Amino acid sequence: MIDMASAYGAFANGGKRSIQLPVLKVTDNPGCVGRVERRSQKQVITPEEAFIISSILADPNARSITFGLHSLLEIPNKTVSVKTGTTNDKRDNWTIGWTPSVLTAVWVGNNDNSEMKQVASGVTGASPIWRRIMDVVLKGKPDEPIATPSGIVALTIDKVSGYPAHDGFGSQLEYFIKGTEPTGPDPVHVMVKTCRASRTNWRPLEM
Repeated sequence: MIDMASAYGAFANGGKRSIQLPVLKVTDNPGCVGRVERRSQKQVITPEEAFIISSILADPNARSITFGLHSLLEIPNKTVSVKTGTTNDKRDNWTIGWTPSVLTAVWVGNNDNSEMKQVASGVTGASPIWRRIMDVVLKGKPDEPIATPSGIVALTIDKVSGYPAHDGFGSQLEYFIKGTEPTGPDPVHVMVKTCRASRTNWRPLEM
């Protein structure tokens, strides 16, 4: 569980993984310090990669098909990235969520590693516990939007093809790491000229 929290913490820390230290300081009876451990961080992914993942996992609409809107994973007026997971054999159930300054990891399972019978997903297992913890931890604290690194490009794209928006088709804003954003004309969702009876109309066709 500590390893999982440390790994996901890299997304919260702009790509830097914090080395977890169970012992920070050792002192003797009079209070003399014998040893002090220094916290350290290692850059394991780029800030841009960390931003993309945190941004996706902070979007309630991106998980609405599975969890619905206004689920336990959505904390009102707070930007919180969160991921759930359940092993296929139902032995492990996880919810891990974070802001730039706080991360909470919750595991649900049987201490003898047997399969769970009642818990089927992060919705019914770990997430209610995670939500109660985060409500307490974030109470009274201001929202912490995810800082956008300089190497991120915001682009309005076509909902069907993912190419740059065009011709008034449905579109949405997406983030890309600079250099990976789609460019050029859309070869998938195009406006074509068709002849209907004696008149010519324009209508969209998905190719």
